[in-house]
Amino acid sequence: MKEPQDSEEFIAEQKKILAENPECASSQYNLGVALMEQGKFDEAIPFFEEAIANSGRMFEGWVNLGYIYFKKGKLDKVAEANRNAVAIEPRYARGYANLGFAYLQMARTDEAIAALEKAIELNPDIVQAWNNLTNAYLQKGDVGKAIETGKKLLELAPTFALGHNNLGYAYYVKGAYEKAIKHVDRARELGFQVPREFLEKLEPYRKK
Repeated sequence: MKEPQDSEEFIAEQKKILAENPECASSQYNLGVALMEQGKFDEAIPFFEEAIANSGRMFEGWVNLGYIYFKKGKLDKVAEANRNAVAIEPRYARGYANLGFAYLQMARTDEAIAALEKAIELNPDIVQAWNNLTNAYLQKGDVGKAIETGKKLLELAPTFALGHNNLGYAYYVKGAYEKAIKHVDRARELGFQVPREFLEKLEPYRKK
């Protein structure tokens, strides 16, 4: 049985291929992935950029650049990378989900909603896209749509603790305190650490 190749051997092998064929996009991409997995983000970036430049369809390179920029806290670059990914591969639901998340964090709410709805249209099973869409509607001030989306999320993933917390918050904003308490308590049962300030706000509405 063949021994699994260690990452340093793999990197050395890819570099050898590139020495012989400097424009080999697959080796550039493989190197980028190996370095990214080691947490060497700054070293990985140019390999992904070169892979993209040398291949007209390297949407995975953009996806990984988006991940790196997310880890580096550069949300505008996360958005740019995922826009480029879905421009190459318009059926890539995760790219739209990532784009929606970045827009949500940047408070570009309408763009977040559009991207997240597209992600869900392409793949209704992305739980995090439903969760971020709930938050986007809350950010927009559309509590009704936030509740509707949060309920759909929990139909899909009934034990998703963060989903219960966020739906509980939406109900709290609406003034439906009993439902808010029910979902917040379920979030806690499932292991989610509900912010203390939120629990204190709910306390007056609990039945003594």
